[in-house]
Amino acid sequence: MRKRIMKWLLPMLLVLLTVGLSSCGKNLAQQSVLHRAKQTNTIVWGVKADTNLFGLLDVKSNTIKGFDVDMAKAITKRILGKKGHAEFVTITSDTRMPMLKAGNIDAIVATMSITPDRKKQVDFSDVYFKAGGSLLVKKGSKIHSVKDLKKGTKVIVTQGSTYGDEIKKAAPQTQVLQLADYASAFTALKSGQADALSTDNGILYGMSAQDHNYELVGGTYTKEPYGIAVNKGQRPFLRQVNRAIKDMKADGEYARLVKKWFGDIPGFSLKEVE
Repeated sequence: MRKRIMKWLLPMLLVLLTVGLSSCGKNLAQQSVLHRAKQTNTIVWGVKADTNLFGLLDVKSNTIKGFDVDMAKAITKRILGKKGHAEFVTITSDTRMPMLKAGNIDAIVATMSITPDRKKQVDFSDVYFKAGGSLLVKKGSKIHSVKDLKKGTKVIVTQGSTYGDEIKKAAPQTQVLQLADYASAFTALKSGQADALSTDNGILYGMSAQDHNYELVGGTYTKEPYGIAVNKGQRPFLRQVNRAIKDMKADGEYARLVKKWFGDIPGFSLKEVE
């Protein structure tokens, strides 16, 4: 009897051990985000903390506030219910992709443009903000559009963004300076280290709102639609995100959030971004 028990027990133990090791070997990025979110009642979002209007650290409350943050909160509630919790992790243009791929965050909602190269690495939601590349200059500048960027002019972009290449395409002779983040980029522009700063118009609106001595010029010279990025293999979660965005636009919550953050910005229009 004892031999018969051991005969079927040993193979079963081996199977259980194999399954356990397999589960342990699966990293966080490969696990089902939707399943884990429902178990923990939490979605972990990667957001920026240096981008006014989208994600900016409020030093008084020590919390990050902005349009992207509010979008993440709203989407979390629509997926997990009213008691769903949105957890935020600070990222930059350089760190956001590695942190997502490592499973440190569940999704990126951080002024991230949908591009063919990025779509090879991650999956994107439907567009939630139609941005476009523009220029920020000091009022009175001789630069009125990318056509004025010639030999001897300097333009600041942030590392990890697509704008270094975009500026070189639009103005091959201008010099491109890459800085780590938007805060240091704007500081460098104000200190006279360059003639212009280039990134998405939505981000530049935030900078001009901080300092009215600076303005956007030339309209947009690229299309930079923002999407929420998730790891490959997370289609169930992505479908829930897309449904939330669609419902927000249908019931007016999206428009309310846009008005909350951009309603007082001169020249800004909901129709341009929706």
